[in-house]
Amino acid sequence: MKLCYQNIQITELVNDWHEQEKTIAFIPTMGGLHQGHLSLIDIAKQKADKVVVSIFVNPAQFDKNEDLDRYPRSLNADLIELEENVDSVFIPDVKQIYPNGISKHIDVGMIGRILCGKTRPHFFNGMIQVVEILFEIVRPNVAIFGQKDYQQLLVIKQMVKNLSLDICIESGEIIRERSGLAMSTRNQYLSDNDVKIAANLYRILTYVKNEVLQNKKIDVLKKMAEFDLKQHFKLDYLEVLDANTLKQITDNTCQIIILSAVFLGSVRLIDNIIFLKRDNYV
Repeated sequence: MKLCYQNIQITELVNDWHEQEKTIAFIPTMGGLHQGHLSLIDIAKQKADKVVVSIFVNPAQFDKNEDLDRYPRSLNADLIELEENVDSVFIPDVKQIYPNGISKHIDVGMIGRILCGKTRPHFFNGMIQVVEILFEIVRPNVAIFGQKDYQQLLVIKQMVKNLSLDICIESGEIIRERSGLAMSTRNQYLSDNDVKIAANLYRILTYVKNEVLQNKKIDVLKKMAEFDLKQHFKLDYLEVLDANTLKQITDNTCQIIILSAVFLGSVRLIDNIIFLKRDNYV
């Protein structure tokens, strides 16, 4: 496993691989690796000859009141996890990624201005900025992202399409704790009791899914689920939408997604469940 701290190092490495006609899979991360990240590496190995993981805590996607300074950083432990699993780890500092400072504005489109984009308007602009820069540096054939950040996944797909980038975007399913809690680096902020409470998010989303499959009215279900969520969390949003467009469900909708964001104390949790409408089941 080759460690690359400077852009020129990773550029030279991927140039060599491209000259050898090797395909490259790329997984951008902010570190604090868990089994969810490792599951993306398993996908990457199936999709390409070489696998690159980046570790970069991106300041552009944090608001001034958010947790940039205390975001979990565990580089040594992360490198141990990656040692036998990837071909290279790209570990740039801020100057490597933003040599001219953070100033670029990218229009993330309507899909980036709803849900998480509504309550965290800075996030997708900062996220898409760093992903575009990393794509330019690493030049992957395929990039893999987790479905837990589902809206982020769609924003990235839109960016790739808009910029006509020759990169295939793949996704990996959410990896969960035994309780159902979606694995996340920010789960490190939770106390043991918080972890038990946090499991209610997936429980409630699962209930909504089962009721939707019984053709219950979505508006009524939403109100019931929102009331239930508020017994455990501060609610940001709960929505039941078309999974392909994040628009309202129509008769033609085949795939449904239930998405929610909540706060447990100061910790923001997001989760989703994707499923087919009953009349699309075989």
